[in-house]
Amino acid sequence: MDETRDRLLRRGDYVHGSFLKPEVVDGFINGVNPGDRTDVLGRFPFSESSVDDAVDFAQLGGKLWRRVPLGDRAAAVKRFRDQLARYQEQTARLISREVGKPIWEARQEVLATIRAVDLFLELGVERLAPRIIEEIGARSDRIARGVVAVLAPYNFPLLVPGVHVVASILAGNAVVLKPSKFTPGVGQAHAELWDRCRLPRGVFNMVQGPGSVIGHRLVANPGIDALLFSGNYATGAAIRQLLADRPELAVLLQTGGGGISLVLDDAEVDRAVYETMVGAFLTAGQRHNSTARVLVTEGIYQRFVDSLVRHAVRLEVGYAFEPDVFMGPLISENLRTRYRRYSRQLVSKGHQPLCEAAHDNPGRRGFYARPAIYRVHWDNGDPMLDDEPPGPLLLVYKVANWEQAAALHNQAAFRLATSVFTSLDNPILGELRDRLRTGALNLNRSTIGASLRLPSVGVGRSSNGIAGGLEVLDLVTHPRSQLVEARPFASIQRLPGVHWEPDPTETTVELDEETEDDDLVDVSNALELAAD
Repeated sequence: MDETRDRLLRRGDYVHGSFLKPEVVDGFINGVNPGDRTDVLGRFPFSESSVDDAVDFAQLGGKLWRRVPLGDRAAAVKRFRDQLARYQEQTARLISREVGKPIWEARQEVLATIRAVDLFLELGVERLAPRIIEEIGARSDRIARGVVAVLAPYNFPLLVPGVHVVASILAGNAVVLKPSKFTPGVGQAHAELWDRCRLPRGVFNMVQGPGSVIGHRLVANPGIDALLFSGNYATGAAIRQLLADRPELAVLLQTGGGGISLVLDDAEVDRAVYETMVGAFLTAGQRHNSTARVLVTEGIYQRFVDSLVRHAVRLEVGYAFEPDVFMGPLISENLRTRYRRYSRQLVSKGHQPLCEAAHDNPGRRGFYARPAIYRVHWDNGDPMLDDEPPGPLLLVYKVANWEQAAALHNQAAFRLATSVFTSLDNPILGELRDRLRTGALNLNRSTIGASLRLPSVGVGRSSNGIAGGLEVLDLVTHPRSQLVEARPFASIQRLPGVHWEPDPTETTVELDEETEDDDLVDVSNALELAAD
């Protein structure tokens, strides 16, 4: 039997340390391979009552887990890492089935997740360790917030929730994970990995279902203490409205929107074309930082565009498990419809197709689409800067110079990541860096290049200004400072105007009789003015 087409055993939600099928089913989500719709992974039931149970048990588990020493929490995370390494091939194949990623790319996601866990074990533990200042009797600790809700995306169904769950559990929180409705199998596999890690019951929980029902119920539950969301802007905006009366809730909204590339006259053409093409079309353009727009100065424009189109039409689109495939399908027919509708909208507004949007059918019944490239005549009154082009669709802008490129760039609604292709000796590079308003700046690298060691904060509609990466540890904890006074109480050390009568039965500390009152007390500590 072909293991890539086996139906999954649907085990239900994972609540309080056990897989449970809901007693009251509110609906089903269908696990379907977007690269081959005849490959059905199964129907997964969901229930709103499971959400409330998961949060309630997470509150209980979190009270215990936050008291577990950091070293023991790190050991549990290390067990998760080892389980993931043990089952990495099975997990990669499941990602390919549910997302449609070529198997080589799915394997890269699993390896990236393992490396991310290693990074949290290396640097995260250090970041969570208490800061102690012995000379003033002070310390600062990172305190777990309690219950962290994690809403995961489909484009990285293992890496993104893997990072967020590991950060939360390492910091002493309990977690309720809701996988994407498109990747219930990977969500179940995630729970199976944690199930083998011998966590106290309730520390990790997972509930299945669509965001409109289960996600909404989880976000609205008053028992959550932090929320980590990765998805589209519309859903992020809806979450903001839903949480309007909870401004105290710690929230991370990663709403993507795509990246922007700038190609200047002195760029190395082959590098700029390759990096832009890969950035735009890898994962079928569905990454949060996929290159959505490229601004090209007129001196290099024609050479760049000719080469880009020539190479883009030759990209291999195909089934995840076939050899030499660059990109697979879109996640759904709905997204593919939006991709075609958006391309028609571009043409209707006078923009020029360089490589038209089209469906593809590489011998499978899937949601395949070809890479599409459109030149935007941005000076015609509709520069198409306020939305995210859906799927493998790249917008090209011809600009006069780098100043015009920077100005146009800063008008875009989504500015998660920016690439600049130019000589590193270009004298304008410093000024260009200063002008660009973006969350990440890559020089001669695509917009999809990123490191968890660095903070990731999208500008504009790309985020709510809270950093990802290792900085997630700061969101799922809060600092607690502590000052200790170990010296005996000296009643003579009093503030002006305090007429203190010592208790004759208590022993007090006497100061030198010759000391004048005006010189007795340094009140800076009492008034929080101490330099320390």
